[in-house]
Amino acid sequence: MRSWTHLERQRGGFGFLGGPGESQIETDRRLIRERIVRLKLDLEDVRRTRGLHRTRRQKAPYPVVALVGYTNAGKSTLFNRLTGADVMAENLLFATLDPTMRAGVLPGFDKVIFSDTVGFVSNLPTQLVAAFRATLEEVGEADIIVHVRDIAHPDSAAQAEDVMTVLRGLKVIDSDRNTPMITALNKIDLLSPEARAGVRTTDDTVPISAVTGEGVEALAACIAATLQSAARVHEITLAAHEGKRQAWLYSHGEVIDREDLEDGSSVLHVRLSEADRARFDLIR
Repeated sequence: MRSWTHLERQRGGFGFLGGPGESQIETDRRLIRERIVRLKLDLEDVRRTRGLHRTRRQKAPYPVVALVGYTNAGKSTLFNRLTGADVMAENLLFATLDPTMRAGVLPGFDKVIFSDTVGFVSNLPTQLVAAFRATLEEVGEADIIVHVRDIAHPDSAAQAEDVMTVLRGLKVIDSDRNTPMITALNKIDLLSPEARAGVRTTDDTVPISAVTGEGVEALAACIAATLQSAARVHEITLAAHEGKRQAWLYSHGEVIDREDLEDGSSVLHVRLSEADRARFDLIR
């Protein structure tokens, strides 16, 4: 922080009897330690604020899709393609530092919240993991995770494993969580015809090009199908005055059967995901 000429001992001025004061490097170290403490407090404030935002979003009747992946894998470009947003997408390390939330549409869903997150790198230092935790906690609250891979990169497999390592370290993926994940094999437009021939679409893997839009429609359909596959049939009884809750069920679930009772209440058999059932319980 200072030039080398300031590293000598600083003694008290005229009229002072004190001994040698702090050297410049000791002063710098103390200032750095104090700044670290302030930044950690700021991070805790960010975590609390984002926690409140997540609680508010959980009360909203919309599923959340989180995009994760190695840095420069094309998450922000795909995010812009899915949502029509204009998030910065550059060939830079950590071009995205804050999670960005935007609404989009999927087949069978009138509104879905997409989250663009910070990119990962190999051997991410513990200090950086702590700094990014406030933003990566968004991933843990998602209904589905889309892992965006740069399939044209020579180290694509190693990058994918680094991403999974970070997710496991943040406990986003562990034995207690069963968040579904889809892999988007991005940048197929950069592959040779021979390499492209070896890329296959499966139930949880979709080759795409976020730049050209190729395969993005198939990815959207895959995300929607995965969200719907986790649904099961629930029997729900609604009083006559609960028109808002009933309308929500028809809008966000599949009403299989309905029985209207003499007292004005209704018994509905509705196919809902566990996340949507939890959201429905919050509607009053």
